[in-house]
Amino acid sequence: MQMTGLTGSRVRERRLALGMRQADLARGAAISASYLNLIEHNRRRVSADMLVRLAAVLSVEPEALSEGVEQSRMQDLRVAAASAPAGLQPELDRIEDFWGRFPGWAELLLGQYRRLGQLEQTVAALNDRISHDPHLSLALHELLSAVSSIRSTSAILAETEDIEASWRIRFHGNLNADSERLAVGAEALVAYLDGSDQPQDAMIFAPQEELESWLAARNWTLPELEVAGGAAALAPQIAALASAAARRLATDWVAQAAQDAARLPLEAFYAARAALGGDPLRIARALRVDVLTVFRRLAFLPNAPEGLVICDGSGTLLMRKPIEGFALPRFGAACALWPLYTALSRPMAPVAAIAELPGMAVQRYQIKAFCAPDFPQGFGGIEVRQAAMLIAPAPPGPEPALLIGTSCRICPRAGCVARREPSIMTEFT
Repeated sequence: MQMTGLTGSRVRERRLALGMRQADLARGAAISASYLNLIEHNRRRVSADMLVRLAAVLSVEPEALSEGVEQSRMQDLRVAAASAPAGLQPELDRIEDFWGRFPGWAELLLGQYRRLGQLEQTVAALNDRISHDPHLSLALHELLSAVSSIRSTSAILAETEDIEASWRIRFHGNLNADSERLAVGAEALVAYLDGSDQPQDAMIFAPQEELESWLAARNWTLPELEVAGGAAALAPQIAALASAAARRLATDWVAQAAQDAARLPLEAFYAARAALGGDPLRIARALRVDVLTVFRRLAFLPNAPEGLVICDGSGTLLMRKPIEGFALPRFGAACALWPLYTALSRPMAPVAAIAELPGMAVQRYQIKAFCAPDFPQGFGGIEVRQAAMLIAPAPPGPEPALLIGTSCRICPRAGCVARREPSIMTEFT
């Protein structure tokens, strides 16, 4: 594989085209952000192994980064063509001719395609935030309360002619106080919406998100737990989390992960995964552990490409390890058609599906879901259910796909039998 001095520039171009942060690419490729910065500025040589890792995270073939920007652009054009609406059939066999004769038009088309993809992600993030962000709800409630108070006081002053002077002075004082309250609330709301330079996925509102943010910063791996007693090395990091609830969640998660590592040592687990084709059920049977342990182990291995979602018996999401392109709701309910919820209603029965999400570029995923009931109080006690959904990229194929979404509010699929509310995307589709 030939690598030129411009390989780093191509890595940077592809990352920016995807709207990906440098830190996210560095985590996915298991390198530091500072080293990736040197690579992108062509100040460090890219080894063949590292190029493969970077290409995997950027969803391109390694040759697209090593052989030239033209090949990368033509690959992007093919992806854009695949998202064409029904009835349109772009001439895929003439992409090279199109790029060679009209490079300006090709760049314009790709720019518009990328922009639409970024807008889809923005709509999803803003919908989640506007619908369920507790800080935003509190700020809006404060503003509406101040407006209502001002309106009531001004109505009394305007409609009552014989108000005593002392009461009129009191009402004027209330108007002044409520006006100041409204101004302060409006400034706080503007500062909250516009003053933060943090990306949407970096803002933390709940203990669960604090735990997930900590795990994401560690590339979703805890290598300290691969040796006995390694949990003690993580204690200072857990103690540094902001909230007591997050520290409790992190402690519980580390204890669970340490137990998983003890039950499934890396060497034995890698061997079983290679021999059994990565099938969680067969691995669980061969190594005599429960299926959810295998799910967690698969998703939290170093550089694991799988995403993972875990929920309890109510359907509430307890853990969300994301995967590129598969948006996970931050607040509120997820898509009712997720195999996760099918498994929740069928304890101990494996559920597998090829799922397809809507978007500019239709993406397919191999999903495996499983629900494990537990009876912590023994016979006569309550049943506690926990279900997990393992998500992995799926190549194009003839298999029929399960058409799912993220949540009803931003899903453009018309005629969905499981829809709970109208989609705000309808007017755009």
